[in-house]
Amino acid sequence: MTHDAGTERKLDVLVDDVLAGRTDRRTILRRASALGLGAPAIAALLAAGPRGFQAAAAQGGSMTVASNQSDPEPRKRMEQLVADFQAESGVQVELTTVNHEDFKTAIRTYLASDEPPDVLTWFAGNRARFFIERELILPITDVYEQNQLTTKFPEGILAVSRGTDDQFYFLPQTYYQWAIYYKPSVFQANGIETPPQTWDEFLAACDTLLEAGIKPITIGTKSAWPAAGWFDYLNMRTNGPEFHVRLTDGLAAYNSPEVKETFRHWAELLDREAYVDSPTALDWQDGVPPLLGGEAAMYLIGGFITDEVPEDQQADLDFFRFPVINPDVPIGEDAPTDGLFASARAKNPDQAKAFLAYAASAEVQQRLAQEAGQIAINVDVPLDIYDAPTQKAVQMLQESDYIAQFYDRDTSPEMADVGMQAFVQFMDNPGDVDQILDDLEAERERIFGPLPTS
Repeated sequence: MTHDAGTERKLDVLVDDVLAGRTDRRTILRRASALGLGAPAIAALLAAGPRGFQAAAAQGGSMTVASNQSDPEPRKRMEQLVADFQAESGVQVELTTVNHEDFKTAIRTYLASDEPPDVLTWFAGNRARFFIERELILPITDVYEQNQLTTKFPEGILAVSRGTDDQFYFLPQTYYQWAIYYKPSVFQANGIETPPQTWDEFLAACDTLLEAGIKPITIGTKSAWPAAGWFDYLNMRTNGPEFHVRLTDGLAAYNSPEVKETFRHWAELLDREAYVDSPTALDWQDGVPPLLGGEAAMYLIGGFITDEVPEDQQADLDFFRFPVINPDVPIGEDAPTDGLFASARAKNPDQAKAFLAYAASAEVQQRLAQEAGQIAINVDVPLDIYDAPTQKAVQMLQESDYIAQFYDRDTSPEMADVGMQAFVQFMDNPGDVDQILDDLEAERERIFGPLPTS
């Protein structure tokens, strides 16, 4: 069969994409068929790449995966991911699923053993760094390089997938946004034409709403974690995400001038009585009805809030990025990120890396996003698979400078418990801020030790 110059060029581009790992199996088949290639030529292309996946695929072999995806639907998706990988790679995979909560303890036993699973599900942020610092996670910079993941993952995600040695260790699969949710009809009825973009605009909007008899902010802190969202954003917007990470890593003081400035901004809301009354009596779900009923105007919460909103009210629900306080610091967003890593003691590291490369591909992440209603990490997943609100969330996250994991994922579990209770205490008694921060600093030193001297 002969080809014209245009077809030859398209074939050259296809081969380049295959060798560089820029395309997936399904796309290879579609493009090769469109070029009129026969079965032998298509088989040769499939065997050629992408390098990170095909190198291990050619070896076959076996591997093990330990998963915390124990709920019925997530478990089914993980089982399908494993089955698809086996079919395409020839690698035999033994999948073990452990109850989600039990996994948090089991993972330590797994990684300390002589024969840990090759691949494990886990969370980005401090939860991953804990194991990276103990050299229990396998570096996978080669997987990133061979599959061009540094161009396929947003910058904010790349930042939380590295260790302090600048090597990549974590393979993210999905995340979800935090933002300030509101009803546009309530804003418009009170003369707020556009969502506030700066802190001064935000405070002005709060004042406008208060004058109209509307509480600006709803929240439920019966479980303390919603208060941590306010701390995360106020601290990142005041001092930047780099300082926030140092603080949550135990490398900065809670009673420092920087953190006191964060709480000064928070007090501006408390002094205005901007929050709904008695939030400690409310679960986070209890904070939704005041928003939907118009008694409160805004809710800083994760995208899961939409599960609590009736379908007939979804059209009158929108969100905006947390306002800028200090324009000189990068933009950080809370977006808890789930993914995979390989054990440093993996018996089958090549197969483990092949599985991670497979899970990173746009094809796989798109399928999981469509099946689970989640946001894929890979920027090659087309935006048009999402509804309009999710498209907006994807763009917001992809444009951010840093992706934080939320306070209780970014610091140690013990510090998280102490910190979140302190945030609720501050919301109840803002005049006690100095004592609260001194107590927090004492706890930080007890848990993490003295601050570095340099």
